Amino acid sequence: MAVLLYPLHQSLCVVLHHLTTTSLLTAELQLLSIALINVLFLASSPQIQILKALLWGGGLSLLVFCGPVIRWGIALARVPKWRFRRASISQSPPLWKSLAQAFSLRRMKNELLRTNFEETVYDTVGSSDDETGPLFRKPTRVKTFGPSHPVTADIDSLPSSPTFGDDAFANGNSFVRRHTLSHMDHIVRRNATHTPSGRKKRATSMSVRPFFKLTHEQATLRKWLYAGYVYACILTIILIGIRTYVQKFALDGNEAIGWALGYLLGDLPWFRYQVVMANLERWICLPSRSESEAGKQCHFGWVQHIRHDDFGEANTRLLLSVYWLGILIVGLIIVFRLKDIYEVDTRRKVFHFMMVGMFLPATYVDPTYAALALSLILAVFLILDLLRASQLPPLSKPIASFLAPYVDGRDFRGPVVISHIFLLIGCAIPLWLALASIPRTGSGYLAGWEVPTREVSMVSGVICVGLGDAAASLIGRRYGHRKWLWGGGKSLEGSVAFAIAVFAGLAAASIWLKVGGWPATSEQAGVFASMRNSAMCASMASLTEAVLTGGNDNVIVPVVLWTCVKSLGI
Repeated sequence: MAVLLYPLHQSLCVVLHHLTTTSLLTAELQLLSIALINVLFLASSPQIQILKALLWGGGLSLLVFCGPVIRWGIALARVPKWRFRRASISQSPPLWKSLAQAFSLRRMKNELLRTNFEETVYDTVGSSDDETGPLFRKPTRVKTFGPSHPVTADIDSLPSSPTFGDDAFANGNSFVRRHTLSHMDHIVRRNATHTPSGRKKRATSMSVRPFFKLTHEQATLRKWLYAGYVYACILTIILIGIRTYVQKFALDGNEAIGWALGYLLGDLPWFRYQVVMANLERWICLPSRSESEAGKQCHFGWVQHIRHDDFGEANTRLLLSVYWLGILIVGLIIVFRLKDIYEVDTRRKVFHFMMVGMFLPATYVDPTYAALALSLILAVFLILDLLRASQLPPLSKPIASFLAPYVDGRDFRGPVVISHIFLLIGCAIPLWLALASIPRTGSGYLAGWEVPTREVSMVSGVICVGLGDAAASLIGRRYGHRKWLWGGGKSLEGSVAFAIAVFAGLAAASIWLKVGGWPATSEQAGVFASMRNSAMCASMASLTEAVLTGGNDNVIVPVVLWTCVKSLGI
């Protein structure tokens, strides 16, 4: 198996480069390939098994079944409307009108006169070669602008006899224009292969030319057929392929939809009543309500006690979902309000602060649910960006219009808009890595969905991306006058702001961990030791962000900060 890792890595890099083209750098492609291979072979927890099913199962299935159709849709969308064949607006007349027109006296008279004229002309200019050819031949076109052969004589030497033109016509030569529009002889013909500036015109792709035979209505119908096929494939892959894999490897044989309903709604009384009355307990997994378990969660802190004994675990997940949705709505309202006041880079940082508000307080409450939510949102982001890049109706244009005001220079490198995807990955990777180092608890259908301890490294990615990167950008662009010696555009002021923001975020996370009463994974150090370690981690992350001028800092810097926080035991 180890022998096949390197060929798999190289093949995966080629596929990823084909999908993203110039959106990712070479180093980022290598890191992405390595991360996907690790997920493929090392996934063991239920959350990473679901992520594996989404990325590998869903990604490969879409690539195989929808790849050609998406390429056809992109090629069809690139054809301008004026290149399509025009639809015939005249309808075919009835049969009796066609017969009346064919046998009308006026039509027969015109055909007879035209035939006599053509016979006279061909008898005049015909030659011995014409006798062996067809009887009726289309006359040659007379060149009206300029002579058909070089003229050496001057204008005064040309005969003025009106018989000259007749002789020339009788000899088979074209007419020569004498005094009118004489300057047309020297006009330079437009080159069909080059532009007026001398640049060679772009040739039409062979994959696009067949679409020129379609009318605009036919092209629109074909776009909708492509879109319907892609949407049908997505639903089929989710409901059949991914659901079956998740049921077998992540949920211990429980049906995925029924498990999800019990996971979110299992503590609602009316829902439990309906499930019991409909005898659906074998399909929908309901959490147990044993009185003997009351008070067992007290040693995990007062927040865990309220979550387990007062609200219920499923109701807590519903509350977290409502809280995340509220933060998202408020953030979008703020972004739209600031649309005419601040520039794009400033408005983009609102999304960074939204990630801090969503996951910094809520991750300790239910870390596995936060990890599952990040995995699902990542899959949704990838599907939406696939639909945007495929230019298939009806979702492509609305998604592109929504993302257009918030893209940066990196997003114009290739077909993938990577800003929001890397923002999410930067927040999720430290949480996934932290959960991989913590043992799992839980019983019944929730086996593997609880963790006994919490640690600051779970939220290191949110702190780094949401606070550090946003502070460095806002302060550096406004007050950054002293640049680093190695270039790259990063300023000393921005790096200091990054370090201060990360230090404050780590301190706030440590305080929330102690106030909430959750057991820590490692032994907590003193106040001064914790402040010293937090300052070292913040400085290392700030230096990495300043040095990293070519890669995407939203992914690499959070991994570095997680390594520092995990190693120093903050």
